[in-house]
Amino acid sequence: MTAPPSSARPVALVTGAARRLGREIAFELARAGHDVAVHYRVSRDDALATVEALAAAGVRAEAFAADLSDEAACRAVVPAVVAHFGRIDAVVNNASIFEHDTAATFTHAAMERHWRANTAPAVILAQALHARTSNGCVVNLLDQKLWNPNPDHFAYTLSKAALEAATTMLALALAPRVRVCGVAPGVTLPSGPMSDAEFAAAHRLTPLGRSSTPADIARAVRFLVESPAITG
Repeated sequence: MTAPPSSARPVALVTGAARRLGREIAFELARAGHDVAVHYRVSRDDALATVEALAAAGVRAEAFAADLSDEAACRAVVPAVVAHFGRIDAVVNNASIFEHDTAATFTHAAMERHWRANTAPAVILAQALHARTSNGCVVNLLDQKLWNPNPDHFAYTLSKAALEAATTMLALALAPRVRVCGVAPGVTLPSGPMSDAEFAAAHRLTPLGRSSTPADIARAVRFLVESPAITG
């Protein structure tokens, strides 16, 4: 069997990297010297366009399709990335679902959908990275709602609270081979039924008069990936 290609450049897997925040993170890590595995679930055309743009910038990039809520598909992603690139050094767990519910409308099914998409895949991908590197980093995308709680998007918020707890536990369990960190974006992009005017108003509701931008979040992710003394 021919050995997979290898490179001196580290490789980062970014989930949900076809568009929006994941795409911004992919390009920021590329500028930091990483080749990029672009994960997507259904946004194939966007993923291929992202790969093409990264390649045009001189970066090795490839698209990987997977429904991360399916455990077998999730477990297959990191081996596929290693088979293609010859290595993996970082995982950014950005992909998530964001469905509205409340305490009154909460159901087991809603919690399971969010848990299977937003929480469990991050643990599985961290496991897989730990098995394949001695100096890796996981960055989990959390949410400012954990520190500014309100009772909408109930199941989503619970799934992110579980992901925050998993971040701390994984940092302890996987050290010293893998660091595990979290970034909690503020109001960064319009979501759900939010209008442009509503987003602009929400974006200004901070002491600085501005919330985070995709570039801000991408720089925070890059900082953690490049900071070997930070975990948990």
